[in-house]
Amino acid sequence: MSEDQPKRYLVTGANGFQGGAVARLLAARGHEVRGLVRDADRPAGDEGRAWTPVRGDLGSAEDLRHAFEGVTHTVVTLPLVYEADTVLAYARNIAEAAREAGVSRLVYNVNTPLPVERTERAGFETRRLAEQVFLDSAVPTVSVRPPVYLDNLFSPWNGPALVNDGVLAYPLPAGQRVAWMSHTDLAQVLAAAAETEELVGRAVDVGGADVLTGPELAAVFADALGREVRFLPLGVEDFEAGLGQLLGAESAAGVAGIYHHVAAGDQELLAAEPATTERLFGVQLTSTVEWVKTRNWDIWSGGGA
Repeated sequence: MSEDQPKRYLVTGANGFQGGAVARLLAARGHEVRGLVRDADRPAGDEGRAWTPVRGDLGSAEDLRHAFEGVTHTVVTLPLVYEADTVLAYARNIAEAAREAGVSRLVYNVNTPLPVERTERAGFETRRLAEQVFLDSAVPTVSVRPPVYLDNLFSPWNGPALVNDGVLAYPLPAGQRVAWMSHTDLAQVLAAAAETEELVGRAVDVGGADVLTGPELAAVFADALGREVRFLPLGVEDFEAGLGQLLGAESAAGVAGIYHHVAAGDQELLAAEPATTERLFGVQLTSTVEWVKTRNWDIWSGGGA
């Protein structure tokens, strides 16, 4: 199959922010896209979505065999589940269904960089388990490890404080260097990974166009929004407690573990080199200031969402 021919993709988590961005981009490029979702009736946030929802549970090998029928490529994002045996079962089910279907490329969105040394953090180690399953499978695989998302800031949890109080609060040390990345740029990279033969069998750290500390990111927001913005490092424990009210304790601990780790001193984990990402994947990343300027921050004015 040539790169110019439309492909048939299965995108897991297509009702989520990251999977949804990938599904939209692939559909816009003319590919046939199935979105694997647990609830096919749940809105995806896409008016007139151009991809087809297919109901399936990652824990069901039969569901996945059905979903993968006729699929040529897949982009995998796992749900916020951090129980090792469950994640391992998900990964094995996906890899086996993809192998049986003759999928020619599996792209795994790890959703986080992984420290070189193993840790006690489920947020890293369950993703490492899944990555190894995919890379060891018979399906040609590229594993993509993104850092922290800019889109986390355009949310009911951060937007009102940014717009109304000039406070950019996030659970990272002020001096932590981060290659903040948008979901849109992540989708570009994941789509490119499905087309780039040289990356098969590799795990690649990626990031956005700018590597910034907290105060530097606040300065970008100040320039784009035309007002003073200051960076406020949130306590990771407070962040985890708040997240737990939304996601439950296990998922919150999995996500927060990444921030606990970097707070303990891993300065470079989130600082992937932008030029390397652009060179390896053949994409042009969006500058942080451009990303900020193209968001409608007025929706958070007065604390409204």
